[in-house]
Amino acid sequence: MKKYDYVIVGAGLFGCCFAYFATRKGRRCLVVDKREHTGGNLHCENIEGINVHKYGAHIFHTSNREVWNFVTSLTEFNNYINSPVANYKGRLFNLPFNMNTFHELWGVVTPQQAQEKIRSQREAAGIKQPANLEEQAISLVGNDIYEILIKGYTQKQWGRKCTELPASIIKRLPVRFTFDNNYFNDTWQGIPVGGYNKLIDRMLEGSEVLTGTDWFENRDYFESIAGKTVFTGPVDRYFGYRFGKLEYRTVRFETEYLEEENHQGVAVMNYTDSETPYTRIIEHKHFEFGKQSGTVISKEYSTEWTDGSEPYYPINDEKNTNLYLKYKELADKEENTIFGGRLAEYKYYDMHHIIEKVMNHPEFRDTDLK
Repeated sequence: MKKYDYVIVGAGLFGCCFAYFATRKGRRCLVVDKREHTGGNLHCENIEGINVHKYGAHIFHTSNREVWNFVTSLTEFNNYINSPVANYKGRLFNLPFNMNTFHELWGVVTPQQAQEKIRSQREAAGIKQPANLEEQAISLVGNDIYEILIKGYTQKQWGRKCTELPASIIKRLPVRFTFDNNYFNDTWQGIPVGGYNKLIDRMLEGSEVLTGTDWFENRDYFESIAGKTVFTGPVDRYFGYRFGKLEYRTVRFETEYLEEENHQGVAVMNYTDSETPYTRIIEHKHFEFGKQSGTVISKEYSTEWTDGSEPYYPINDEKNTNLYLKYKELADKEENTIFGGRLAEYKYYDMHHIIEKVMNHPEFRDTDLK
């Protein structure tokens, strides 16, 4: 008899959520992570009483009642509403694109005026079949919004000119003809009171956890002590980069404590011009309505992924998609390994999608775990 039913590789959201449902089913789980902490990119670091989103801002949002009931049963959530601001050379615009944005751009005051402005710019562009991201964006929202709020930010995000990026990256752009700055359309959203570590700790109750441990260094041993492996790491590495390495964008953070009560007045401020080297500044205290005398900000720099850096965003172009499909074919043949999550599936997921995926996983279908 094996010591564990599952060895779970990676203590990110997929791994921790899987461990929670498995232990509820009476299964024995060992969770292994190479980092010195659990939670993956959700991990929060406490600096001067402020919960700092160490790997970038995470705002939970969902329209799935079961998912919302599940996370709020584990820990309390606040009522934070994501309302980011775009900074273009000192001009401030509300996001997503809405009547506040259009009023600042053009001075329009009615939805009809804003619609006419966008329509006229789209028609003037005369783009029938967008050949790249730039043409796709202009064909959707016109030239002004593209030049001021999309072009510079997107080129920094992807490290490529918009004319070199596929049109498929922007299939649609959210445009609202109301004065509504709520970024998400979901029914529920918020931040765990006290940070995401509280949510992760609850998910890991009943599991054994090994941090600071690289599964690959003792792969044979870990595979020998469990009936199944739940793998949430890079799928190409699992197979020894047999077909080559998948590509990612990564993010570098510059985090600093400031002797200011309030630095920018909002949790998320995007810098949409090309000249500013970072894509956005996060002021973490605003996620939890903090009243501390100081504040912590993080500047985010989007860069090319290299060996040793953290893979963040899969580059889902044709080349990488075809490469991933080769690895997926191998993964589908692995009888005792379950692949799940952003790196194992080479797909960007929002948090609620990960939880929903685990809740409905075939391993748990025969028992109501919700």
